[in-house]
Amino acid sequence: MVNLPKCPQCSCEYTYEDNGMLVCPECSHEWSQAENSNAQDTKIVKDANGNILNNGDCVALIKDLKIKGSSSVIKAGTKVKNIQLVDEDHNIDCKIDGFGKMGLKSEFVRKV
Repeated sequence: MVNLPKCPQCSCEYTYEDNGMLVCPECSHEWSQAENSNAQDTKIVKDANGNILNNGDCVALIKDLKIKGSSSVIKAGTKVKNIQLVDEDHNIDCKIDGFGKMGLKSEFVRKV
């Protein structure tokens, strides 16, 4: 027996394959195996409150953050516009006014 993935729309586990496409018998959704593998590769990034973050969102810091190699601090409540999500040791690349390019972790921001 072949283990086919669940339907991405309704999570039905009774999917079947038909002419190279995967089909859900409950909601009639059709998708290819390649679409399914691409959907699983994307990582969901959430802020401190559990909201899903996307590229281009505006966020605010929830606590004061010290800058490595400097005595400066970025204050809580600082708004950051046009974030870019990355898959590195930090989740967010951004440009903060007065500080320049920064890498932030998503657990220290909230979506505005």
